[in-house]
Amino acid sequence: MAEIFIYFPEARGQELALLQEMTKDYNDKQLQNFATLYRARRRDPQMILLTTVLGFVIVAGIQRFLIGQIGMGLLYLFTAGLCFIGTIIDLINYQDLALEYNRKMALEAATFAGMVKD
Repeated sequence: MAEIFIYFPEARGQELALLQEMTKDYNDKQLQNFATLYRARRRDPQMILLTTVLGFVIVAGIQRFLIGQIGMGLLYLFTAGLCFIGTIIDLINYQDLALEYNRKMALEAATFAGMVKD
């Protein structure tokens, strides 16, 4: 785990465990390539939290646009975060939203780098 932490010092908890499991068989070159691709796509849970809080003040749904859920982002935008209920739920689940998105991005990065066999 210490080696993966060198490449992803910002990762915590479940995300770090996911990355460790995905990269356990990678050599240093593969790990560097994966880290470069993944970092470019990763969303920080704190950024998801901040944009969700902004949903109360400015525009609802920004967090959904950030994690690639365009349809939900538009729905939140036009319904004031589903009358703020959806925004409150996203405030509670912001880490899960980020983890789900980051899991998809890790799989894409591994596939794009040719490291995962389908």
